[in-house]
Amino acid sequence: METKLEEEKQTGQQLYRRARQRIPGGTQLLSKRPELFLPEQWPSYYSHAKGADVWDLDGRKFTDMSYMGIGACVIGYADDDVDAAVKEAIGTGTMTTLNCPEEVELADLLCELHPWADMVRYTRAGGEALSVAVRIARARTGRDRVAFCGYHGWHDWYLAANLFEKDALGGHLLTGLDPSGVPTQLSGTALPFHFNQIEELEHLLGDHREEFAAIVVEPVRNYDPETGFLERIKEIAEEIGAVLIFDEVTSGFRLNTGGVHMVYGMSPHIAVYAKAMANGYPMAAIIGTGDVMQAAQGSFISSTFWTERIGPVAAMATIRKHRDLNVSSHLIEIGKLVQQSWRDAALKSGLSVSVTGIPPLGHFSFEYPNGLAMRTLFTQIMLESGFLATGAFYAAYAHQKSDVARYAAAVDEAFAVIAKAHENNEVEKLLKGPVAHAGFYRLS
Repeated sequence: METKLEEEKQTGQQLYRRARQRIPGGTQLLSKRPELFLPEQWPSYYSHAKGADVWDLDGRKFTDMSYMGIGACVIGYADDDVDAAVKEAIGTGTMTTLNCPEEVELADLLCELHPWADMVRYTRAGGEALSVAVRIARARTGRDRVAFCGYHGWHDWYLAANLFEKDALGGHLLTGLDPSGVPTQLSGTALPFHFNQIEELEHLLGDHREEFAAIVVEPVRNYDPETGFLERIKEIAEEIGAVLIFDEVTSGFRLNTGGVHMVYGMSPHIAVYAKAMANGYPMAAIIGTGDVMQAAQGSFISSTFWTERIGPVAAMATIRKHRDLNVSSHLIEIGKLVQQSWRDAALKSGLSVSVTGIPPLGHFSFEYPNGLAMRTLFTQIMLESGFLATGAFYAAYAHQKSDVARYAAAVDEAFAVIAKAHENNEVEKLLKGPVAHAGFYRLS
């Protein structure tokens, strides 16, 4: 199989140039912009996918050792069992004037997995699910302010942080986000603190503790929570009468079947899921304690497509397979092997590389001033070796040890090339296009 990028095989880039003229920003999801990976070379579009493999519009096959659908496909692409359940649902009708019974069945399953939870609401995407959770918290408390830690989507309540402080989200989401279009009246309603920095939260609340409706936290992202961090946050939430919301959109269904907060022995008032819970089909859930969730009835939270059948059916098929096959143990094993391959390649090549993240959601970075250029070169080399690869790896059940072995060998070679290029000050010279973007850029 030919894996080298050839001039005549750039169908994806050709289509992307058209897309930029028709679609503001080029893509629907910032995280899928080709500029974030390999400008002017990234395949950009797929024709089909299966397991851990993706075929581009030119018929080239790549093993996805990057984001696996930006974390959505925890089982793997086009999984036979999940797809079979969805096809059956399609055959029986996915939308009617009546409600699908599966939404009740899924609610029972989610509460079974999370004994602390009593009630469930649904959306079809993570960002809107977080907005629902914050709305419920504000309805429950009658307060406006939200303290948060981590990345929680694109909605007004969250981006309002950059109204109060120009780059408040720089350490949580991306640098350079202009809150254009967000009502200026929301300034001061969303205030950030950093992970494992409990004193920042204490200072943030200050003398205005009674003004905070919620504390929103990703229970884990790049680092494990330090002992007492999550526990103290819950204590503070209960002391001030705020709703504790755990954002498990990314972390959920990685270390266990359900929320990673259970691994840490924690129970919030609300937890939010999306991404991995339905293996690539649009589905999100807001689960919580009965007294908090009942506040949803006092606020208008309603949408037609939150009632369709495919999402709940896909979620139940995914969750049951995840639980029956102990998928999380496989994700942890594969993730550890990949992280070790980065460390081994760095040691062998003499490169300074930082490795972070829980095993199923690993990240690495080159610790140099031109680290972004080095990562771009890494992606370029790996693409030519038949891999979709960047400075992150999201494990899926479809990833096998044989995939990791092939990937590790390619990483060794790539790091060796990068080390030599760095020594000769030729990293940028070896790039066949621009350096990847590090954050949000307005595209012309």
